[in-house]
Amino acid sequence: MRTIDLERIVIPQGVKFMLISTLAFSTMQVLIKSLSHIHVSEILLFRSGITSLMCMIYLRRNRIPMLGNQRGLLMARGLIGTVSLVLFLYTIQTMPLGASVTLKYLSPVFTALFAMLFLKERVRVIQWLCFMLALSGIFLIKGFDTRIGMIPLLLGLGSALSAGVVYTLIRTIGDRDHPLVVVNYFMFIASLVGIIFSIKYWITPSLIGWMMLLGIGVLGYFAQLYMTKAFQVEAASKIVSIKYVEVGYALLFGYIVFGEGYSTWSFLGILMVLGGMLLNVVLSKK
Repeated sequence: MRTIDLERIVIPQGVKFMLISTLAFSTMQVLIKSLSHIHVSEILLFRSGITSLMCMIYLRRNRIPMLGNQRGLLMARGLIGTVSLVLFLYTIQTMPLGASVTLKYLSPVFTALFAMLFLKERVRVIQWLCFMLALSGIFLIKGFDTRIGMIPLLLGLGSALSAGVVYTLIRTIGDRDHPLVVVNYFMFIASLVGIIFSIKYWITPSLIGWMMLLGIGVLGYFAQLYMTKAFQVEAASKIVSIKYVEVGYALLFGYIVFGEGYSTWSFLGILMVLGGMLLNVVLSKK
């Protein structure tokens, strides 16, 4: 019987970076859900403010202009990204963790639609069938999980839709601006929104709460940084599917930390969403 020499297996650097990114994002989401008694605006402030500060330090040290070259597009990316993030934070607090993260990964459906309409990119018929499979999974998740209300579900879809707009804007921006300039516009605008609404809804956290809020900001920065690094050192087609590991983390952490379980039909719905999106990634490579 032939044995496999594990020491000779080389994991590409981009894959390592993406795995670190997904783990950081997932851990951050656990902290967010653990702070469900804190208003979304307060979490938004720490999630984006700390990341923005760390981005500014990096950009200044490397003498990269913070305002970028395409300020209109960067501003639009920041505003729409803030809407998407706020809606996603709300779904994390009000829905099972695995379901809320699964909804987020419907964004490629809307990205493809907007790219077709505005960037004149071609979307094959088989890809639309993949999208229909994923959307059908949402009906199963909602229909067989009484913990998911209609309003949180619609807001989760709104988050995925606005994320689709964001990804289309990022494609339009291209490499004419540094990745962390793009991230910083998003995080800085989000932190301003967080400050404005936190004035009204501020809840002073406990010592553990302060540490968790700081952890959300730091984890958010490293998650974003390593995701950016992954796309810089490896072809997007090779690593984009690895991001779906985040759903696996969410299901696992939801079960271990929050005792979240899923019925057979709801779990099948999650698999349909993941299957449709992953199949789309494979077809896109070809």
